[in-house]
Amino acid sequence: MQPSKGHKLKLNEFNRIYEKTYTPLCLFANHFLEDLETSKDVVQEVFVKIWEDKIEFINENTIKSYLYTSVRNRSLDYLRSNSYRKTFPLTTKKLKELETEPFFLREIVVVETSDIIENAINTLPEKCAKIIRLSAKGLTNANIAEKLGLSVNTVKTQKKIAFKRLKPILKEHFFLITFFFGN
Repeated sequence: MQPSKGHKLKLNEFNRIYEKTYTPLCLFANHFLEDLETSKDVVQEVFVKIWEDKIEFINENTIKSYLYTSVRNRSLDYLRSNSYRKTFPLTTKKLKELETEPFFLREIVVVETSDIIENAINTLPEKCAKIIRLSAKGLTNANIAEKLGLSVNTVKTQKKIAFKRLKPILKEHFFLITFFFGN
């Protein structure tokens, strides 16, 4: 995929996009590669190519589209490489699944939704954020209370506070989050 003609990224724009998308892109690559260090390398390679080739973009949406597509393509190239296949045999069926458009789009939704939720949680007071993260991992109120040395009532109160604060922040992403948790 070659981006449309637009403007070259200036260093501060490049840095902003890098900071904003590096972690989600690494998580995205990891859905293909199942190796975080290799995923980081793949994402780094994509950013180096953008910078060295002075690739031009029309807007931020074309940048994101280019990044996700490039990371997917580099991840698949890595999985198809002889060095990878000698060490970790990958079935043709599994590779074909990873190459499908539905897999690609589903993984983008997962990463983007997780990023939206994490950014919203980061706006919470520290105690609320900790409780919500533990709750999202499946811990019960009693488990959270024990783990953090709090009463169960404090955990319940903090969760109510968190949900009250998160609701307006996540309201505009309701359908995306519903899709994410519905699958």
